[in-house]
Amino acid sequence: MNARTQVFEFSCEACMVSDIVGSVFSTVLFHRTLGKFSCHKHNLYSLGSVGFQDVDLPVLEVTHVRCSSPSMQRVLEQEVSQFSSMMAAAERPHQGQISLEFYQKKKAKWPFATECMPWEVWTLRMETVDLENERERKVFREKVVDVLTEKLRHVVQAMNRQQYLPHTPPQAELDLVFDTSFPDVQPYLFKVDYQTSGVTNPSVGTAVKKLLKDTLAM
Repeated sequence: MNARTQVFEFSCEACMVSDIVGSVFSTVLFHRTLGKFSCHKHNLYSLGSVGFQDVDLPVLEVTHVRCSSPSMQRVLEQEVSQFSSMMAAAERPHQGQISLEFYQKKKAKWPFATECMPWEVWTLRMETVDLENERERKVFREKVVDVLTEKLRHVVQAMNRQQYLPHTPPQAELDLVFDTSFPDVQPYLFKVDYQTSGVTNPSVGTAVKKLLKDTLAM
């Protein structure tokens, strides 16, 4: 199975990394999460509801929607926080990459391990920069807000397209498709991977230089 892939590129200050990654991944997860399943006779399901909440980002002036699931949000925030800290600790300008991957499991006969097959991957390629004064910072932040808003809009548009989603399995095999560990929601199985070394992305560096040039010219 070939996984669908989406790649977004951002250049930003280190303090913005958490806002950007958290808002994009929370938006994606909102569309890839169902209410808790209750299974009845003959593998018939009733589906619970997914609550939602508007969130104002602490650094960037952007509001996004996420699931109102504290348990799932804690899992995501832990991963995002670790990646953000790694980006902030490195010498800048610095590049990193973080991915949100959705997958399903395929049972294998003993003694082979269960196979995990990704079907959708969202990757953010990040580069952090340092700005010299508040004037540069203000103009640059406005540009980052515009880019982030456009990417969030792209996420919503992508979710509205007709596309492959794993079929809902029988009750005994729910955990091959869904993460059933959360008490209030049931997202498709997902994991977060990231790295902050060995990432080369010349197009991001070029975009950074252009943004800084535009900023200084204003």
